[in-house]
Amino acid sequence: MRWFVVMLCLASGAALAQDPKESLLHAELRREGERVEEACSFSLKAIPMCGYTLFTDHPLHIAAGSMPAQNGFGLGGAFVWTKNTRNWRLSWDADAIGATSGGAWRAGGYMKLIHTPHPTKPTIEVVIPTPGEKPKASEKKKVTAPFTHPYTVFNLYAQSISLNKLNYFGEGNDTTLAGASVFGMTQTIVGGNVIKPVYEWPAIRKLGLSLQGEVNGRFVNVRGENGESSPSIETVYTNATAPGLSGQPGFLQLGQGFRIKPDTGDYLNLNYMGSFQEFFAPSSSTNSFLRWTADLNHTFYLYGNAKSAASSSDQHGPDSCAQVNDKCPAIPHTRNLNGSINLRLLVSESINSATSAVPFYFQQTLGGSDINGNMALGSYQDYRFRAPNLLLLQQSFEHSIWGPFGFQFMTDEGRVALTRGDLGFSDLKHSFAAGLTLRAGAFPMVSLMFAWGGPEGHHNIFNMNSSLLGGSARPLLD
Repeated sequence: MRWFVVMLCLASGAALAQDPKESLLHAELRREGERVEEACSFSLKAIPMCGYTLFTDHPLHIAAGSMPAQNGFGLGGAFVWTKNTRNWRLSWDADAIGATSGGAWRAGGYMKLIHTPHPTKPTIEVVIPTPGEKPKASEKKKVTAPFTHPYTVFNLYAQSISLNKLNYFGEGNDTTLAGASVFGMTQTIVGGNVIKPVYEWPAIRKLGLSLQGEVNGRFVNVRGENGESSPSIETVYTNATAPGLSGQPGFLQLGQGFRIKPDTGDYLNLNYMGSFQEFFAPSSSTNSFLRWTADLNHTFYLYGNAKSAASSSDQHGPDSCAQVNDKCPAIPHTRNLNGSINLRLLVSESINSATSAVPFYFQQTLGGSDINGNMALGSYQDYRFRAPNLLLLQQSFEHSIWGPFGFQFMTDEGRVALTRGDLGFSDLKHSFAAGLTLRAGAFPMVSLMFAWGGPEGHHNIFNMNSSLLGGSARPLLD
């Protein structure tokens, strides 16, 4: 952290030495330096605010967060910049973090373009009566109120990540711990996506429908990892038992989908998502496949704060704060009660020809945390169950304790399947988890959970989201 404070001081000093007509970047660096200097005074009371400023301010701040499970905790730096034009809001994020142990790393650049046309001004129609006639009261003045529709969001990104420890137990719902192996993986993703709200018709507008599309180039390199407690993957498995192990071609991945977030009042928040993805490997006919996913989330707010709790992740980059004027929300000191119950159903199925197979490194997983940091069947080891098809039922309860601290309880039921016909509600794995959560203003959400209930023991899971709370997610890795 010391190096980051020194860097800010140097940047601030350089800005002050500039001509009065300083550039926008120098002005922002100077103002950030002033904020850091004010927040980081030499007193014990200043420590929380100093840390919060160093981790959330802009255009430079410390980047921190959990790497994918088994790859440690990452620290680095992030740069954030925004620019507004008449019809567009442009923002750039760039960050790089390295694991404090194990050698894993991630680096990426993210650009967001938000179409922000000026809302239609109210129009007033005045009815001029015919001489000698009195107009009706309803005809004296007609006012058309403006409608500010949701914005269309375009995302462009390039990201590379290198992971040195990922577990592989084989494919299917009946694998055993005796099949444990380890591999490393590097993946580069270059592409973009678009989120287009549909607002033209009042009925659709109330539905909160958005259409989504994406185009990505995915380049994966899988390697063996020796020196771990489990054997390296190539010593236990072959290309027949771990599809894609013998070679990893480049993939063109396309995607189309929709999201429904209707206005359901203060006590209920619905978030339904459906997607269809195509993974094409131009140089290999044995690796291409299709996948569809349905993710249905239902959140019930006990104290009627659904609207205030909803984040605007579409509008901000992963290193930005979800607040107007790019100001991060302060650490809450309120004692107001917050509580919610969440019910989720996730179903994902893959489609491939008789001569092709879904590469194991693109198969979704259940158990502990997955490669995107999501917890499911937490009592099992990370990446425990892997297959082309997946079903997950989740129920969770979260309630505030004091200020930014909260308590969470979760139950999970799920399974994976090698074929779509085997996916169903029989032979579900079960798990429970309970622990503490921390939502401090815009600081990344932190959770410390103890999971139990499965036949393979218990599991402690610590996770700090690598995006600022309210910022958009990075591209998924599977």
